[in-house]
Amino acid sequence: MSKYAIGIDFGTLSGRALLVDVKTGEELATYVLDYPHGVMDTELPCGKKLPQDWALQYPGDYLDVLSVTVPDVLAQSGVNPSDVIGVGIDFTACTILPTLADGTPLCFLEEYECEPHAYVKLWKHHAAQPHANKLNAIAEERGEKWLNNYGGKISSEWAIPKVWQLLDEAPEIYEKMDRFIEAADWVVWQLTGEETRNACCAGYKALWNKNTGFPSNEFFKALDPRLENVIDEKFGRDILPLGAKAGGITAKMAEITGLDEGTAVAVGVIDAHIFVPAVGISKEGEMLAIMGTSTCHMMMGTVEKQVQGICGVVADGIMPGLYGYEAGQGCVGDHFQWFIDNCLPKAYFSEAKEKGMNIHRLLRQKCESKRPGETGLVALDWWNGNRSVLADADLTGMLLGMTLQTKPEDIYRALIEATAYGTRMIIETFDDYGVPVESFYAAGGIAQKDPMMMQIYADVINMPIKLAGSEQGGALGSAIFGAFAAGSAAGGYDNIFEAAEVMGKVKDTVYIPDPENAEIYDKLYAEYKILHDYFGRGDNDVMKRLKAMKQQ
Repeated sequence: MSKYAIGIDFGTLSGRALLVDVKTGEELATYVLDYPHGVMDTELPCGKKLPQDWALQYPGDYLDVLSVTVPDVLAQSGVNPSDVIGVGIDFTACTILPTLADGTPLCFLEEYECEPHAYVKLWKHHAAQPHANKLNAIAEERGEKWLNNYGGKISSEWAIPKVWQLLDEAPEIYEKMDRFIEAADWVVWQLTGEETRNACCAGYKALWNKNTGFPSNEFFKALDPRLENVIDEKFGRDILPLGAKAGGITAKMAEITGLDEGTAVAVGVIDAHIFVPAVGISKEGEMLAIMGTSTCHMMMGTVEKQVQGICGVVADGIMPGLYGYEAGQGCVGDHFQWFIDNCLPKAYFSEAKEKGMNIHRLLRQKCESKRPGETGLVALDWWNGNRSVLADADLTGMLLGMTLQTKPEDIYRALIEATAYGTRMIIETFDDYGVPVESFYAAGGIAQKDPMMMQIYADVINMPIKLAGSEQGGALGSAIFGAFAAGSAAGGYDNIFEAAEVMGKVKDTVYIPDPENAEIYDKLYAEYKILHDYFGRGDNDVMKRLKAMKQQ
């Protein structure tokens, strides 16, 4: 009799469940639910306004995903819940929230409904950048060796800057909370009744190392005396490896989801990292870009190297037995949506409606015939800061070369090209630091839906691009880990590489670089690189000065 696993993928704007046959990889049913509260970056549900660079979410939306998507895929597929052997969870990170000892989020309490620090801080919450700056300066001054494992800089998106900002700005919330926990771990806690911490989030977002643990209490005390015991008091040191069984579905969650009580639940994983087994990557030299609102670039290696500006290198951080490398870009899909929401004339929307097509498709149609360089434009892809290789959330976007003849579609294409240049910068940095990129894969919504963009990427990086075989790569990867957590005795797997080989998939479609286009893009990339270094490496800090004036 067939056995199945369910992967639940929590993204920036929505959550989705996918039901998969564990022996064939066949995807039987999927369901996507948009978060009712979305991303809160201007105000709370109570109407309280939020400052600049905030990005919050409401954890009740995550429970809605569990109660809606899981019963739906069971109903769609007709699968008996007793044949579902495992569940896996992945989540955007660092997406983190304060809770009581029993897991109750502080924003669920009436007295904190209008307190921003009581809510989930989404991965792209950048208001902790001043704390990240201070952390980096203190770590460098103290000669903290672990800093090089994160490319020499800790991001404002990560756990320690966020908890430090919370302590500084809302000390009463800091005192009230018993746990500051990744949303991935919180959802697993809700499903199993067991609080766990996963090695992926701890390693990449909270400075934990498999061999040396967390930084010393003395380091945290150097940041702020009140943080001396922050790991023991607010985080916890019991870290579980990827694929481990966190527990079983509780009776309460069985009633809510329709799954059987006791069904195995894997520990949580970061959403980008879980895509790797979904495409069957199992060795070094293969880079995977997960392209959505932002892009994460994943690599694995047999040795540990310190690479400038990476988001981290973590032992067993992606798959067991290998070092997992992460880099990324903080603004990709968000980049294009910003342009459409703020810069398009009404006539373009009218034209799209008349032609019965999506506005993105109309813009692609207008600009896909243009040759590289024809727009006369070059942009820096920093509308949401720079994640890699500069690791600086205070950098901002730039567009150069506009004239009175510049059309909206020219700008649209230039923004796409800018994100491709950013990816090439990451690839070249890995190469320079002894982690060569030998092949390139792409996954996520953009990779599946935008052939023009993928061809531009192939031409810019001058490498063939292979595509993930599933449109729900995150959920598929989570299902693979769910099957691994269940184990062979339940019909799953005792070897994660075997599970990935059977259940993972890659499409036959491959984007091949056009030699003529690649030659022109070499010249355009050289211009991008000049601007990248001039505005990003301290020669001209005009972006930061303007941002400071805006804040004042």
